[in-house]
Amino acid sequence: MIADLPADLTRSGLNLIGQALSIFDADLRLAVANSQYQAMFDLPETLTRPGTRFEDTIRFLVERGEYGPQDDPPAAVAFRVEQARTFQPHYFERERANGRWIAVEGAPLSQGGWVTVYTDITEIRRQESLLRARSEELSEQVLDHAERLSAANRELAATNAALKEAQRVLTRSEARIRQVTEMVPAHIAHVDADYRYTFSNRQLPQVFPGSDAGIIGRSIEEALGSGSFATLRPRLDRALAGDPQVFEMTHAPSGRRIRIALTPDRAGHGVYVLSTDVSAEVQAREALSHAGKRSLAAQLTSGMAHDFGNLLTIILGLQGRLAARDLPEVAAGDVHATLAAARRGAALLDRLARISGPREVALQPVDLPALLHEVAALARPSLGDGIKLHLDCDLGSQPLLLDPGAVQDSALNLILNANAAIAGPGGRITLSARRSGEWIEIAVADTGHGFSDEALRRATEPFFTTKAGQGSGLGLSMVYDQTKLMDGTMRLDNTARGALVTLRLPRRPVARQMVLLVEDDDTIRADIRAMLTGLGHAVIEAASLSEARAMSDLPGLTLILSDMQLGDGLGLDLAGPLPMLLMTSLPPGDPVRARAPGPVLTKPFTTARLAAALSQTKAPACPSPP
Repeated sequence: MIADLPADLTRSGLNLIGQALSIFDADLRLAVANSQYQAMFDLPETLTRPGTRFEDTIRFLVERGEYGPQDDPPAAVAFRVEQARTFQPHYFERERANGRWIAVEGAPLSQGGWVTVYTDITEIRRQESLLRARSEELSEQVLDHAERLSAANRELAATNAALKEAQRVLTRSEARIRQVTEMVPAHIAHVDADYRYTFSNRQLPQVFPGSDAGIIGRSIEEALGSGSFATLRPRLDRALAGDPQVFEMTHAPSGRRIRIALTPDRAGHGVYVLSTDVSAEVQAREALSHAGKRSLAAQLTSGMAHDFGNLLTIILGLQGRLAARDLPEVAAGDVHATLAAARRGAALLDRLARISGPREVALQPVDLPALLHEVAALARPSLGDGIKLHLDCDLGSQPLLLDPGAVQDSALNLILNANAAIAGPGGRITLSARRSGEWIEIAVADTGHGFSDEALRRATEPFFTTKAGQGSGLGLSMVYDQTKLMDGTMRLDNTARGALVTLRLPRRPVARQMVLLVEDDDTIRADIRAMLTGLGHAVIEAASLSEARAMSDLPGLTLILSDMQLGDGLGLDLAGPLPMLLMTSLPPGDPVRARAPGPVLTKPFTTARLAAALSQTKAPACPSPP
């Protein structure tokens, strides 16, 4: 009974309305009707129950003569049912068979179906007739105008009600669409023919870091910068001309890879824009491609290394014996050439093993300017005649977390490649390093012939080379892989003077810290202490929670690194004003691990992971005063 109360209240309220009302759903079945609806049309009880078919009601009214004499009653019924299926808002006045006049106002519902209100206007029409009959003083024209104005006012009121309902539905629909678009992890926008934003789901900063969410009315150049706009403009022009575009671009300030779809506006007023960050997808795709090639190299190496090594050993031994003899000059030259070729084969085998074998980044504090000066000193003796190497290092003296071996190998490889690309004597190679936002850019530029179109597409593929049999095709591939291991990117370009290769590495400044290391396992504590000191940090050790509490207020401490589960309690209990980094062997999702206020290092971890975690650890927010 209680469950039926809302329906009863609704029905009672509708019965108090002076007009007749009916609501039919999208399936043309009666959903709601009040008592005036039954009384006005003298309907039987069976035609006022919810679920009654509209066709049955119309058939009853047609057969009773509600719509006047009908030559073909079934056709009249079918006509009105078909009208209902394509329901349109309407208002009209008609005289019933019993001589009474009614005004009929209908409006569709957003959920499907329609509502119709019937108003008995017999008295209004009678007054209008009496006014006409008894007012001989009034001109016929005035009376006509009065009647038309009265009917027009009633129709206008009905139209306004329909418009208000349509506006309510559209407003609710627009709000729902806007909410949905703002939940999408992509930027959805519309720009006009002047490249100005007319709509945005406010997700631009999530796709293009550093941009502003409030871009309505602003141009693309204002929102994204002149560099990104220069890349986008040719594509936008083609889309504005009616040609849809899908392409990828690199957002230079952040290094992110963005996929953009441009769809012409059918009304011809601009272009719809969908921008998605596909950096992870591109990295995974490239890593899969490189992994496949490295796997092939590994199979080749493992299958051929033994036999190939034996052959090279025999060749080198025989040629060494020949070289020791007193041979004619031509023969001696051939022997030395054979020895050189065999040694190149041995070096290639070693490089295959290095590219195919497992590697791990080894981050440590690095004085990058000093390292690059060392690279330049190592490279200069190997340069061609007249080729100059210029070093341009615009960095401060603060140490950075880098893999020095990988940086050195990469820079040397790029310099030697640039040297090989400069044809003839003379030329210039520039090794530069500078800060770019949160990145460090290391670039090698030369005055050679530049990259071919094919090289720009394939230079990072293992075994691809343009050196006509003189190169292994592994140099740039190794540079690319080492850069990726350090979470960086590599870009190849041609300049007006030659080729340019730019490595972008995350800028991780080393803030030397005094770390309170809390770990109850002596062996693990010794290993982690070695990692920390290798990164340049000072370390104070504690073997228990109680011991750590006694040390946590020592002057000079800057960070606590603690295991989550200690023999006498939880490392979580050390949380306080100092920044804290927790570590554990518990898997993600464990209830204890879930209580951590920030990132957690999973044991075992490498020095690189520890260094990255330390660089990102910040002090917890202070609680608000009660």
